[in-house]
Amino acid sequence: MKTHLELIDFLIASGSLYSSNLIKAFRRHNRNIFVPQELQSETYGDYPLSIGMGQTISQPTTVAIMLELLQPVAGNRVLDIGSGSGWTTALLASAVEPNGFVEGIERIPSLVEYGKSSLHKAGIINASIEFASPSALGKPGHLYDRILVSASADKLPSLLLDQLKNEGTLVLPIGHSIWRITKGLDGKLTLYEFPGFRFVPLIASE
Repeated sequence: MKTHLELIDFLIASGSLYSSNLIKAFRRHNRNIFVPQELQSETYGDYPLSIGMGQTISQPTTVAIMLELLQPVAGNRVLDIGSGSGWTTALLASAVEPNGFVEGIERIPSLVEYGKSSLHKAGIINASIEFASPSALGKPGHLYDRILVSASADKLPSLLLDQLKNEGTLVLPIGHSIWRITKGLDGKLTLYEFPGFRFVPLIASE
């Protein structure tokens, strides 16, 4: 793919991207804002790109699949763990519309600043990125409608389930699969596995 629109057309044609609010989000937030200057010629390739410190901006197909599994909607409060370049944070901010809000957290200080700068360039006002606590996973004591994790855990982190509202959805990689965990009104969990992926490891605190 050589252009922004060609990448989106590819994601739609492949079946990875289909929800109207997410298509709108991908169209609104060009990946080139979030890709390092030296890699601009590779912006629209369907593969991950390095953003330094051993971290990547994820493959567009993977991002689309994860956001479709998450199904963010207008008004949602979303936690984006491992916000990295800020691209997923921006896409989520568009999907939840101005009456929703996205809280991105990142453990690497230089990437916190990178992500903040990217959100500013993209004109995002309903999202933030801050330094993640080194002693806890997520934001204990807070509750979210949606939680997205962009690094692979060894097991399902119980701390994140405590931060998920009833009728909420958590999407995260565990091993080489993406898992969608939905919490019912009664608190009962429903799990769905989507195998065949690779991610950087999640640094988790339990």
